[in-house]
Amino acid sequence: MNTELHPLIQRIEPPFWFSGMHNPELQLLFYGNNIAQCQITIPNSSAITNVKRTENPNFIFVTIDTQKIAANEIDFIFKQKDKTTFIQKYELRTRRKGASLRKSFDSSDTIYLLMPDRFANGNKNNDNDKFTTEKYNRDLPGGRHGGDIEGIIQHLDYIHSLGITTIWSTPLCEDNDAEYSYHGYGQSDVYKIDPRYGTNEDYTRLASEIHQRDMKLVMDYVTNHWGLQHWMVKDLPTADWIHQFENYTETNHKRSTISDPNASEIDRNTCIKGWFVPSMPDLNIVNPLVFNYLVQNAIWWIEYANLDGLRIDTYNYSEPQYISKWTKAITNEYPDFNLVGEITMRNQGLLSYWQKDSPIGKIQNFNSNLPSVMDFALLDAFQILFDEDDGSWDRGVTRVYDIIARDFLFPNANNLLIFAENHDSKRFNQIYNNDIRKYKMAMCMLATLRGIPQLYYGSEIGMSGDQHLGDADIRKDFPGGWEDDENNAFNPETRSECQNAYFDFTSKLFHWRKTNDAVHFGKTTHYIPEHNVYVYFRYNLLKSVMVIINNNPENQEISTLRFKENIGDYKTGKDVLTNEMYNLENAIVIEGKSALILELE
Repeated sequence: MNTELHPLIQRIEPPFWFSGMHNPELQLLFYGNNIAQCQITIPNSSAITNVKRTENPNFIFVTIDTQKIAANEIDFIFKQKDKTTFIQKYELRTRRKGASLRKSFDSSDTIYLLMPDRFANGNKNNDNDKFTTEKYNRDLPGGRHGGDIEGIIQHLDYIHSLGITTIWSTPLCEDNDAEYSYHGYGQSDVYKIDPRYGTNEDYTRLASEIHQRDMKLVMDYVTNHWGLQHWMVKDLPTADWIHQFENYTETNHKRSTISDPNASEIDRNTCIKGWFVPSMPDLNIVNPLVFNYLVQNAIWWIEYANLDGLRIDTYNYSEPQYISKWTKAITNEYPDFNLVGEITMRNQGLLSYWQKDSPIGKIQNFNSNLPSVMDFALLDAFQILFDEDDGSWDRGVTRVYDIIARDFLFPNANNLLIFAENHDSKRFNQIYNNDIRKYKMAMCMLATLRGIPQLYYGSEIGMSGDQHLGDADIRKDFPGGWEDDENNAFNPETRSECQNAYFDFTSKLFHWRKTNDAVHFGKTTHYIPEHNVYVYFRYNLLKSVMVIINNNPENQEISTLRFKENIGDYKTGKDVLTNEMYNLENAIVIEGKSALILELE
């Protein structure tokens, strides 16, 4: 049930909570005109552990110990100076069985990243909303195009048919910016799904539908900033709720200043406290009220929507000691929960600094507590290497070899998120002029290298887009997601021959990946590339997979003698895509610009 608000209270956040949490303390925000003038009690007065009033009389923060609350409903008694009293009821819900030990995503999964506004319009009735500023305009490349949660639900079977096990959607909470609100990163209400996407109930239905297909849902969460139109930014609880400056100050984006022992204080502070862009105020996570608010908001969504993981946007733009403490608060509640942070750094030492238990971080007595980071070093390699035919000392597939060779920097390289593109990068198929051979090589590597592979919506049908034309061009509408689309790529009968070639290959590859735990959690042995050919093995005690990536435009004959330490007693290898058998005692001939994945037998 949702408790109705008393007329003098405009908001309560969290709107309800859950009993039996690891951390029994709950910080409640009550918002209303001059609400801070009220005295607040509850029947069990000892359960209130703190009442915090700020310089803004419209806010009052009340902390309670939920362990001391026996009922599933709390009566908050508000008494005003004129002795008028009223009662506001507050609900404590029962958690799902086993909620704290929920299974999260890991390297056995393949993640599908989609932008909901650009994926499919399942409900045209919510294209516009009277309370949100930007209106539907599909003719505007950077406008609202009408994609929504219902559109995702209607095409879950399509996503599942790709061999996908996990869906990551860019933010779905309300973003009330006047323009470019479709990406969702300038949120204006973090307890409410944007009405142009649907309702909170629609989001929980999405999670349920995903789980019915034995898939998982990852929420894109933003700790660093909100949008300028956030209701609380318009009426700040405290002046230091966000970082403020005498003159507008933008982050310098130089995140290396955080770990740099030689960095100046002004550069470090500007990096952490500067605003991401003028429309995104920077949250001050050091403020205890802000910190608790962000912890509880994330936990509320995990419990309410039954989430399976979080992707944290701009993770290392926040004060490191506090974002690590925020992460620890989440994993204290959910010990098996995976969170992957957006760390847009290309140097692997700097990337490693941000993964939990990093040996690099330990040098500075720092632990991010963040289980997974996004492997941007590998992304950069993928976006250039397949056009490098010469394969000299540090080019071509050697770029990937050198990256994997530095896995010792990571405490858990197998929990890195690996990808060839995303919503902020150049489109892979655009870079390589829709050369499907290069797409196949990249996907074979994503499917077999250590880490958690992530695909970007539409690439599996050959979608491209030119980032030089603006971000909207790399975030085009999925063909068939709108009733009047001429091409419906969701349906094999209406896909083009080219789209089916991309889709069929991708589907077969990632369905196979689900069956082989050697590429999920196995070890890696790789060999120095020769003639722009990279050979590596993924293996465990029971299985072994041999991968050959020929980035040379010419056919290559590969002698197997060099790989005897991994081939061992195996006699044959079965091509996982064609079922063709290879005799491992003979040389293997592989076509130019192609990949071969062999299950050894």
